Amino acid sequence: MKTVLLIEDDVKLSLALRLRLGHMNFVVHSVGDAIRAMDEAVKCKPDVILLDINLPGGDGFMVADRLRNHPATMTIPIIFITASERSELEERANALANSFFLQKPFDAQQLQDTMEACA
Repeated sequence: MKTVLLIEDDVKLSLALRLRLGHMNFVVHSVGDAIRAMDEAVKCKPDVILLDINLPGGDGFMVADRLRNHPATMTIPIIFITASERSELEERANALANSFFLQKPFDAQQLQDTMEACA
C-alpha cells in the first residue's frame, strides 16, 4: 500500500479525504497545520503529499519549499489543494517540480485521477 500525508486544517474535509483515500487503498497520515507538516513528512515518508495552501502556522508554499529543500522529502510529489480562486496560486503550484493542483471543491474522480498520476 502507498502512503499519503494529508496536510489540511478543515476537520470535516480532512475526515472526508481520509475516508476517500482509504477507499483508494492509501495509508493516510494527517496533520492540520504547517508547523507539524515537515516533521510528519520526514517521519512517515509518504509516497505523495496532499497539501492545503491556506494553513495555520504558514502557507502551503512555505511547507513545499521546506519539503523541496530536505533530502528525505525533496522528490515526493505534492498535490496542492485550495478553495481560493486566485489563478496565480495554480500557476505558482504548477511551476514547482513534481507538483499538481486541485481546486476545491473537487470530486472523487478528480482526486483519484490526480493521485494515480503522481503516486
